[in-house]
Amino acid sequence: MGQTDFRFGNSSGVAVAKSKASTVEQAVAELAGQIPSDDTALILVFLSPHYDPHHFIAEITAHFAEILICGCTTAGELAPDGWDENSVVALAFSREDFSAAARPILNLQNFRVEDGRRAGAELRQELRISSEVDGGSSFGLVLIDGLCRREEAVMSAIYASLDDIPIVGGSAGDGMRFEKTWVFFDGKAHTNAALLILLNTTLPFRVFKCDNFEPRSQKMVVTEADVENRTVRELNAEPAAEEYSRMVGIMDAKLDPFSFASHPVLVRVGGSYYARSIQRVEPDGSLHFFCAIDEGMVLTAATSRSLVGATRDLFAETRDQIGDVSLYIGFECLLRRLDAEQHQLARDMSELYRDNRVIGFHTYGEQFGSMHVNQTFTGVAIGRRRT
Repeated sequence: MGQTDFRFGNSSGVAVAKSKASTVEQAVAELAGQIPSDDTALILVFLSPHYDPHHFIAEITAHFAEILICGCTTAGELAPDGWDENSVVALAFSREDFSAAARPILNLQNFRVEDGRRAGAELRQELRISSEVDGGSSFGLVLIDGLCRREEAVMSAIYASLDDIPIVGGSAGDGMRFEKTWVFFDGKAHTNAALLILLNTTLPFRVFKCDNFEPRSQKMVVTEADVENRTVRELNAEPAAEEYSRMVGIMDAKLDPFSFASHPVLVRVGGSYYARSIQRVEPDGSLHFFCAIDEGMVLTAATSRSLVGATRDLFAETRDQIGDVSLYIGFECLLRRLDAEQHQLARDMSELYRDNRVIGFHTYGEQFGSMHVNQTFTGVAIGRRRT
C-alpha cells in the first residue's frame, strides 16, 4: 500500500498518493484511498509503463468522474519515498488553493503553430472566468509524447500564447524501451499528443531549472544530419560517433546510455547553455538525439559539477525565494538518473528528493519556457498557505 504525505488541511493545497499494486484495479483503489474525494480541482498522475495506460486512465476516470484528470507515462517515478519504478504517483490539487483547466493538442505529426497558440488562448480565457490569470498567480504544465519529435515547435507556440505565465513540463516516458509513450486526458490515453494544463493559485510558487554541467573548450559542428529524425551523421566532417568519442574523451569505452548520461553536449542559446543529450548510436555510427538538431549547430563538450550539490543548491535557493516549500512538482531527465547510477549517487539523490518532497517523473526530455532541454531537472515548487 502507498501512503499519503500531504492533505489539503495542512496548508499545502496538494495531496499526494502512490501505489505499487500489481493490477490496475488495485492501484486505482489504493490511490482513491489516499486522495480527498471532494474539493479537488485536478488530479495529476504519473504512470509506470508497467501498467496498461488505456485500462488505467479508464479506471481512474470512472472512479473520479467529476474531476479533471491529466497525466502521462514515465521512465521512472519521483515518489514520496524517493526514486521509484513500476509504480504510479498522483497529485490532487484543492479547489480552495487552485483552479485548473487543460487542453490537448492532438495529431502532433501535423502540428501547426496555430494549434499551440489556440490552446494557450482558450485556457487563459477559461481560467479568467473565475480568477485573474497572470504570471504572478498562474503557471503552466506541459506533458508531451516523448517520442513525437515535435517538442520544440509545440513549446515555442505555447510559450508565445501565454505572455508572462511561466511554463515547465516533461516528455512522457516508456521506461528504457523507447517504443511508445502516452498522455492522459478526458478518460483516454493519447499518443502523438501534448497536453497543456494551466493552474491559477493563491499559494506562493517558483518555477525552476537545474543542471550540473559547464561548457569546456572543445567544440563540434554538425556537418551532416537527418534533421527530421534528429540524427547526426557527421561532426566536424568526421563520422559522428567517432568524433563525439574523441572530443569528450571516451575513446576506449563502448558508447551506451551511461556514456551519454555522463558526457552530454551543450548548445548556447541567448547567452545560456542547454544540454542536448544523445539517445543511442545507430548501426552506421550516426548519433540519435533526444532534442532537435540542425546542420551548422555548434555543440560544446561539457564538464560535470556535483549532481547532488547542484540539486541541493536549487532547493536552498527556492526556500530563500518563497519560504517553506510544501512540495516540488518535478520533471527529471532519465539520463540524470542513469548518470547518478553510474557514479553510485542514486541513493543520495533519491533520499534528497524524498527529504525535499519531490513528486513527478523521469522524462525523455524537459520543458522550460520556450525551450525543450535534456539532462535537466525542471518543475514548480509550491509554497505553503500564508496565515
